[in-house]
Amino acid sequence: MTEGIKLKLAVVQMDCAVRDVTSNLQKIDRFAQTAGAQNVNLAIFPECATTGYFISEDLADLAEPTDGPTDQKLSEIAARAGIHLAVGTVVADGGKFYNAQVIFSPSGKRLATYYKAHLFSTERLSYELGNTPTVVDTDLGRIGMTICYDMIFPDYFRTLVNKGAEIVINSTNWIGDSYQQDVWGWSGVTTQGMAATRALENGVIVAMANRTGNEMGFDSLGHSCIIAPSGHILASIPKGEDIAIADIDFKGEDLEKWRSIATYRLDRRPELYD
Repeated sequence: MTEGIKLKLAVVQMDCAVRDVTSNLQKIDRFAQTAGAQNVNLAIFPECATTGYFISEDLADLAEPTDGPTDQKLSEIAARAGIHLAVGTVVADGGKFYNAQVIFSPSGKRLATYYKAHLFSTERLSYELGNTPTVVDTDLGRIGMTICYDMIFPDYFRTLVNKGAEIVINSTNWIGDSYQQDVWGWSGVTTQGMAATRALENGVIVAMANRTGNEMGFDSLGHSCIIAPSGHILASIPKGEDIAIADIDFKGEDLEKWRSIATYRLDRRPELYD
């Protein structure tokens, strides 16, 4: 019998002050304390939440080693709130820069740091590719870590699920300019639908925390969400800064029954896909 899943998840949709790490950490702290006061088990924050996104010229000043001052502050925030905390950061490692996601336990212990595996467009000029699909064991279950563009690649999500991920988190900053939005209809509705598809095709929980606001002429698209294994949207934030919380209470027999109906992974025919 599959064990049930019972926990409280939160996604935080926040604007970021570009290059102002202190201000961003203060905002993360406020949202984390709000989550802790509502007995949230895990709160997920956007991509580059500590620094802002368009920072390529300032990476030498903003990127820090693992367990540097920003990690230490995030550790304190997680411990004070008493929650698992996942946040998008930027890391300096071996003379190279990485778009990263870090997760802490309620005791403040850093459980894992993940480096973004798929870099979009000009990100490749600033960051190195991460090469390690990361699934971390926590008291809440096995959590697969992803950042933004990773979600575009279904094989990558499935790799995390095949490694045992029960929840896949995504710290993101889906953005669009007026051309993308007005001509092609690129929107947060699209990215939310993609998150729902990833949850449905893998039979896992997906929690996506997107940014809001505007930076360098690009709108961050919002629509942060928490998705059930069926693709059902349990909680979402269409626009603006906010926190969305969902109570996850799936009985083992219900998970088994759903997965006996939605046999998508079992029905794959990889021999036909090359």
